[in-house]
Amino acid sequence: MLENFDFQVVIDAIPFLWEGLKLTFLLTFLAIAGGLILGVLLALARLSHIKPLSFLAASYVNFFRSMPLILVIFWFYFLVPYIVGRPVGGFYSVLVAFTLFEAAYYCEIMRAGIQSVRKGQAQAGQALGLTYKQNMQYVVLPQAFRNMTPILLTQAVILFQDTSLVYVVGLHDFLVNAEIIASRDNRLIELFSTVAVVYFVLCLSFSLSIRTLQRKFSV
Repeated sequence: MLENFDFQVVIDAIPFLWEGLKLTFLLTFLAIAGGLILGVLLALARLSHIKPLSFLAASYVNFFRSMPLILVIFWFYFLVPYIVGRPVGGFYSVLVAFTLFEAAYYCEIMRAGIQSVRKGQAQAGQALGLTYKQNMQYVVLPQAFRNMTPILLTQAVILFQDTSLVYVVGLHDFLVNAEIIASRDNRLIELFSTVAVVYFVLCLSFSLSIRTLQRKFSV
């Protein structure tokens, strides 16, 4: 098989593949950032003693966790332009879909992380005169993030893999660019093998880093 493997095709395709990989990284990073911010707010809402607020947050989480991601992408690809009244492009539609979808999962991770902090820590903050916001900001959330960092990074790896679904709206990510070259040059084995190796190396590196963090935080 390696006798017929044309490495030159892969070498020539590197600039085009790199452009797609940059889009994949950018989408992953922005979706993680947006999902974390919204996830924190949702987690605090779910833990709130205000019943309507907690109910709305729980409904949001249950709704998005019950939907296939590819369906959510389709929804927002057609829904966002309709809401704003003009085309916004596939990238922004997909970014909104990924952010809102991932926020539901980050919410549950953060809720578990916040609940893992001993109640005595929050009570100590209250005894020092801290407000609820200050208690969360300086006492609870820093400890919670420490506990849930490995799980958050695992979810980030899953998101990185899921970005390949953007092909449904025509975005030229890493996988799509590889498919374009593979179809053009009729070199499917070379290009798709390269994609598999890149995904494997990146995801394995992230996974090993997560294991290191887990061992570090477990001490």
